[in-house]
Amino acid sequence: MGNLMNRQEFLELADRYLRDELSESEIIAFNTLIAADQELNEAFLAQQNFINTFKQHQQREDFKFALTDVMENTSTEPIVYRMWKKLKINAIAAAAVAIISSLATLYLTGYFSTLRKTTSDYSALKREVNNVKRNVNAHQDAIQNISKENTPQAALHFGATGFMLTKDGYVVTNYHVVSGADSIHLQNAAGHTYKASIVHLDQEKDIAILHISDTSFKSVTNIPYTFKRQNIDLGEDIYTIGYPRDEAVYGEGYLSSATGYTGDTTAYQISIPVNPGNSGGPVIDKHGNIIGIISGKQKSLDGAAFAIKTKALIETLNRIPKESLKGNIVLSSKNSLNKLPRTEQIKKLQDFIYMVKVY
Repeated sequence: MGNLMNRQEFLELADRYLRDELSESEIIAFNTLIAADQELNEAFLAQQNFINTFKQHQQREDFKFALTDVMENTSTEPIVYRMWKKLKINAIAAAAVAIISSLATLYLTGYFSTLRKTTSDYSALKREVNNVKRNVNAHQDAIQNISKENTPQAALHFGATGFMLTKDGYVVTNYHVVSGADSIHLQNAAGHTYKASIVHLDQEKDIAILHISDTSFKSVTNIPYTFKRQNIDLGEDIYTIGYPRDEAVYGEGYLSSATGYTGDTTAYQISIPVNPGNSGGPVIDKHGNIIGIISGKQKSLDGAAFAIKTKALIETLNRIPKESLKGNIVLSSKNSLNKLPRTEQIKKLQDFIYMVKVY
């Protein structure tokens, strides 16, 4: 460590330095000393870390002591005010007191139990889908165990919904629908089934982009609907077509909130009854524009469901790496549904909405 001083002398000098007790000339000499000697510099940094750790520990102990003392005090003064006086509040302590006070208030009012309940309610649709998956697997295992025939059993599946983005076979559905799938098939209203592959997954937005990889698939002439990026008005009429069972089912309602669960700005709340098979289905306005994708529902409110906004879908599409695509995703800019009555819109739409079969 050098011949100028022993370790104890150096640590005493370092302590004086950290307490700002050195003169300007002594500070310059000290900095020169540790800059010239790596071992002294490491010893100084270790001492500095030790003192900082000790101070932090002492602050925590002082805070705990003050908190205990205030809680045991029977004064009628508000708890925050008593803690303020006790700690002679600095910025950090003030923040800590505010957090503790807020958490205590939320706990006493039952906020956390309500939050747990609503979170459970919102996840109900996904949980039902997962239950279906587990039941399907269990039934399949049972069939395989009792079967005595050599003919292989067809794999069972559960259904959801997806719809076409482009005329060359890009399809969108929910992430939670295809997550963990071994294979995916899309069946249209005419009963034709096509094999599909996953192109991109966005778990945060619950979006999955698929591409029909089946050689029997032929590109369609055009997509009859457009994708509306702007928010629509509360109360506006909307509808959906999906596959909660083995044939297309129509449902209608209205936009009940411009935000989704707990104020999520990437989703709408819609008043349309939905079931697990509706996951991934389109939400359409009266003019034939796609305004969202059904993603979940809230069991505690009858008919309350949530739909991912088209704007969020387009943001996901823009983030797909080019090397993952088989040609660019070009959304339709022409709406041929606008002037049609609802029944005619539905007839046209059914050719572009698929049952998603996950194996």
